[in-house]
Amino acid sequence: MPEVKLLSGGNPQIAKGDGDAPVQAYIAAMPGWKQRIGRAVDGLVTATLPGVRKAVKWNSPFYGAPGQEGWFLSFHCFDHYVKLTFFRGTALDPVPPGPSKQKEVRYLDIREEDPIDEAQLAGWIRQASGIPGERL
Repeated sequence: MPEVKLLSGGNPQIAKGDGDAPVQAYIAAMPGWKQRIGRAVDGLVTATLPGVRKAVKWNSPFYGAPGQEGWFLSFHCFDHYVKLTFFRGTALDPVPPGPSKQKEVRYLDIREEDPIDEAQLAGWIRQASGIPGERL
């Protein structure tokens, strides 16, 4: 794999593209411990929602429900965490903990030492995929 430029926070600069291949290229380029989180999130989304649509936009992986327009989840690398974005997060139960300036968006920040609550995350993925996605 050719060397990928890392942007601020260690976020890989990956060309926009639809499908699993650009998402896997992004994850492969995530530095250090962040790659483990990227693989875990991608694997959980794929296992929870067979046929999930994937793309890379704005140097971030995006996930959409099969047969629907729009996106329900994305993630992005920052210095000390990987930020998961639930575009309709206020509709989830329980609501993800990270507030946003955007009315419906909620975040989940996962740091290196944080365990991933797979049951909770899978529940959010199932719920979020049933809500009309964000059109970007």
